[in-house]
Amino acid sequence: MNVDVEQFHAVFFDESNEHLQAMEDLLMTLDVDNPDSEALNSIFRAAHSIKGGSGIFGFDALTGLTHVMETLLDRARNQTMSLSVEIVDLFLETVDTLNATLQAYKDGGELPSDAINAGIDRLEAVLGSTGSSEPVAQAGESDDVLAESEDADDGFGFFDFDDIAEPATAVDATDDLFGDLAFGAEASTDNPQAPDGKETDDISGFGFFDDEALPAQPAASQSEKSQPAPVTPKQNVTPIAKGKAVSQTKTPAKESGSIRVDTYKIDGMVNLVGELVITQSMLSMIGNEVDGKAGEMLQTAIDELQRNTREIQESVMSMRMLPVNMTFNRFPRVVRDLSQKLGKQVKLVIEGGATEIDKSLIEKLVDPLTHLVRNSIDHGIESPETRQAAGKPASGTVVLSAAQKGSSIIISIQDDGAGLNRERILNKAMENGLIHSDDMPDSDIWKLIFEPGFSTAAEVTDVSGRGVGMDVVRRNIESIGGRIEIESKVGEGSSFNIHLPLTLAIVDGMCVAVGDQIFVVPLLNIIESFQPRAEQLQSLSNDNVLWIRGEYWPLVALHELMDVEGAIDAPEEGIVVLLESGKKRFGVQVDALLGQQQVVIKSLEKHYRKVAGVAGATIMGDGKVALILDADSIAQTCQDALKQEACA
Repeated sequence: MNVDVEQFHAVFFDESNEHLQAMEDLLMTLDVDNPDSEALNSIFRAAHSIKGGSGIFGFDALTGLTHVMETLLDRARNQTMSLSVEIVDLFLETVDTLNATLQAYKDGGELPSDAINAGIDRLEAVLGSTGSSEPVAQAGESDDVLAESEDADDGFGFFDFDDIAEPATAVDATDDLFGDLAFGAEASTDNPQAPDGKETDDISGFGFFDDEALPAQPAASQSEKSQPAPVTPKQNVTPIAKGKAVSQTKTPAKESGSIRVDTYKIDGMVNLVGELVITQSMLSMIGNEVDGKAGEMLQTAIDELQRNTREIQESVMSMRMLPVNMTFNRFPRVVRDLSQKLGKQVKLVIEGGATEIDKSLIEKLVDPLTHLVRNSIDHGIESPETRQAAGKPASGTVVLSAAQKGSSIIISIQDDGAGLNRERILNKAMENGLIHSDDMPDSDIWKLIFEPGFSTAAEVTDVSGRGVGMDVVRRNIESIGGRIEIESKVGEGSSFNIHLPLTLAIVDGMCVAVGDQIFVVPLLNIIESFQPRAEQLQSLSNDNVLWIRGEYWPLVALHELMDVEGAIDAPEEGIVVLLESGKKRFGVQVDALLGQQQVVIKSLEKHYRKVAGVAGATIMGDGKVALILDADSIAQTCQDALKQEACA
């Protein structure tokens, strides 16, 4: 049976990315003085799996580089070579090269040949220093040459070994079980085993084949082994020592606990569920106009549809949610490399990595978070000498945390460094001609660093000082409906807090009327609603404020903010909805409450432009478009207006 192996490329790329990430994570935590044997075995297995899969698909550059790396790892796990910080650094650089090479194969781009060859040379130099005489494969060699020099490939990771009766060498498994299934590779007889005596070669199979019984194979001749054979589905067999027969008893196929689904398919489902929500809203409106027994039956069916729609929506949305660790896990390496480069001692602490967030948000968080973490190390954390002179520990700390609060995810980057320098920022603002004043509160001073071209770095380096970055950070965060706040204290450190929506698709809201327009207020921002009395209303300059619960609340007339005609002017004749956003509270004046409804968020920016105070739009049951309010944006508008009036 001939099988087109290209259909398995996507799975290979996904699993190889996971292997590379696992290798980096394990290398980052490896103690070179007393390395954990299981960690070394896991790193070896990951390299072995990548080498085996790349050999099948003809990705020779990956095969050659991973083979040399695998040889070094094999010696380390068998304690025939001592590890050092320099060797671990070399392994990490090799992982970077493998990542770039894998991406090149995936995108069909140009291979990083110089980096590959340099990596092989450096690895071979380490091999030579350990007295190795074993031949090493070069990038670009043919599969046959690579196969002759490498360890037994165990089916290149495409076959599972279950219920092992007794340890068997890789050559036994290849010769006695698979014969021609070895894909033309001749097994070496010197395949080492882990210290515990068990085989540690990765045989995960990349999820390509189902488990079925494998009939016994006759031993293949040497000439037969050298010939490539068609790919045969993975078999569920019991390897035994050489000379014993293979049992042909069928075993139940194992069920997979997960499947890989293209994100485009999930996005399509989310869009369809959104349309289903709109259709359900239309039916609800029609049901309200049907009287009698038929109306009651229709309403019962609509209520059941609403429950089912909600469950489907929650189920589909959960498919898009991923732990934020998917992004956080890359930063130990960033902190390690940058702190070494800058001659600083920095410890990274990760908190709340299991917090789940929409996948589309995770992908867009990488660049802003990377820039903020690098800034904390470069600008925030002082040198060991400076810290000790200030009575601080020589090692600085950067805390990367995530937490869910209501409908928002808050991601914080905190450091215990020197903090932001108010005077330096004001001086730079003056040089750049930015609007500022000496009596501005710190929170407004810190916002100046997000202005385009703003940088207080004393000199330009490859890390910072080019006047780009922070404005891009804010723009990227705002593009996904988020905002960023800064807290800082001289000598104690800084905290950059990113507020993000939990999801970008569907929200529960309260529909309100303003004139002949309908707006949707997210339920999670609402505290309460009521009709105010005249004595609760006060004036500050030309604006109204609301006295309630022993304090003054800013009051926003929504018809003025959104320029709606025909709305109620007097607040005491309408309804006030009290909202809370972050640390800010304010009231919104509307004409009437229309009821609670689940709505699908549609982006305005794709079809129009960003509108202040608006998070998006939705289609109502009657087909009309309603704007969804952005409580964070309105709160900021209130704060800015009050500050201008106070200064005036």
